[in-house]
Amino acid sequence: MIAFIASNLVGLLRQMIINRAFGTSADLDAYFAAFRVPDLIFHVIAGGALGSAFIPTFTALLTKNDQDSAWRLASAMLNWVIITSTALAALAAGLSPWLTQRFLAPGFSPEQIELTASLMRIMLLSTVVFGISGLLMAVHHSKHHFLSPALAPVLYNAGIIAGAISLAPHWGIRGLAFGVLIGAGLHLGVQLPVLRKYQGRYHLNLGRNNASIREVARLMLPRTFGLAVWQINFWVNTVIASGLTAGSLSALIIAFQVFTFPLAVIAQAIATAMFPTFSSQAAIGDRQAMRNSLDASLRAALYLAMPASVGLWLLGKPLISTLFQNSRFSAQSTDMVVWALSWYALGLVSHSVVEIVTRAYYAQKDTRTPVTIGLMTMLINVTLSIILTAAFQSFRLMPHGALALANTIATTLEMIVLLWILRSKIGWTIDKSMLFSIARTIGGVIAMALVLTIWMNLGPASVLVLTLSGVALGGMTFWVVTALLGSEQAFRIPAIIRNNLRHLR
Repeated sequence: MIAFIASNLVGLLRQMIINRAFGTSADLDAYFAAFRVPDLIFHVIAGGALGSAFIPTFTALLTKNDQDSAWRLASAMLNWVIITSTALAALAAGLSPWLTQRFLAPGFSPEQIELTASLMRIMLLSTVVFGISGLLMAVHHSKHHFLSPALAPVLYNAGIIAGAISLAPHWGIRGLAFGVLIGAGLHLGVQLPVLRKYQGRYHLNLGRNNASIREVARLMLPRTFGLAVWQINFWVNTVIASGLTAGSLSALIIAFQVFTFPLAVIAQAIATAMFPTFSSQAAIGDRQAMRNSLDASLRAALYLAMPASVGLWLLGKPLISTLFQNSRFSAQSTDMVVWALSWYALGLVSHSVVEIVTRAYYAQKDTRTPVTIGLMTMLINVTLSIILTAAFQSFRLMPHGALALANTIATTLEMIVLLWILRSKIGWTIDKSMLFSIARTIGGVIAMALVLTIWMNLGPASVLVLTLSGVALGGMTFWVVTALLGSEQAFRIPAIIRNNLRHLR
């Protein structure tokens, strides 16, 4: 979690530098649009799809102490990732102008389409590197080593920052694209040193007759389809936003990037750390242990996500203004980002729960259920995006906010269905203890919201001081009130921090 915080702080620094250099401009719209295709290839081939299928299978072999089979599986998957990602990247590079004009951003001008295609070709070079790095992250997670994979995004963001500072002044927005290549190399490089400790052996094979490869492929296929389907949401957002006011796409993506800061620090960190544990418990059939692990994970996530959601809503404007606003990133740009961020913030709890609960499904080698639910969620999201955008326009509201609201509604429905079905999978239910825990957290959130509302009306005029003091005051108020209400998490999380600091000493 500490490394996730560092990664997101560097990510915010990256976004501050980019936004202050390009504002919410047409060039930045082209950069974000071009990023869609490399991002799609990575996520479908070697992102969440590979990890969700590879980790349970690889972990099961390690649990049985079958080291040779485990490393043969890892080697074959690495070779397949290299072959597949290279082929898809080359195909996308050749079709980049057509993809941009027909599917990605039909509302762009001819000049923007040409720029988007050029940027896409540059960034597609990173997909093979990210594919290799993605598999190595899955290996590290299976071995319960989380530091190197968590540091990789820090170095990735550092590479983009280097591109923004050193290359963008000379090459414009293309400097950012080359920064992505630098970051990809650093993302992979940090994964390599720890691999030596595992004493694994690389095999030059594709494992065509390997039963474990077939198992990974069987699990990966639904998840790959699900990620491809979910990426359609982002494509639809890009298509709709490309026809709105200039800067709408940039504002939407910047808001989502700010929103993912607490999401990554809270939910993704917990889900990443718990996935191998879920997989080990599922491998030996210990459902009670899985229920206990899931219960503890969700309580911790809710305890942190609920106040973070309200904090984003209340402190969004001073936060965005402090981070990004300057002569290029105007007050209007701030308002556009804050508008989208407010609607995203409402879905932080739902996103956090989904991140953790889906890992419980994957650990049981069930990728089909989350994918089926994800497909229905995508259809709801796309439908709501179209309907709500028209509604926002009719009420003279900034229409890009409708896309964020559609995402929040769809994810909330996804969370409800996933939790409902999980009852029959492992017998987990929301019991009285969980409800009391949530009630105590809500009490702390209400107190925090009241204090922050008063502080924002009576606090200092300096936006920077108001933001920093507001975060500290809100966090302290929440913790004190939940501690007084007897929240277990209010005492458990500080205890975990103390124990880790003791181990470091």
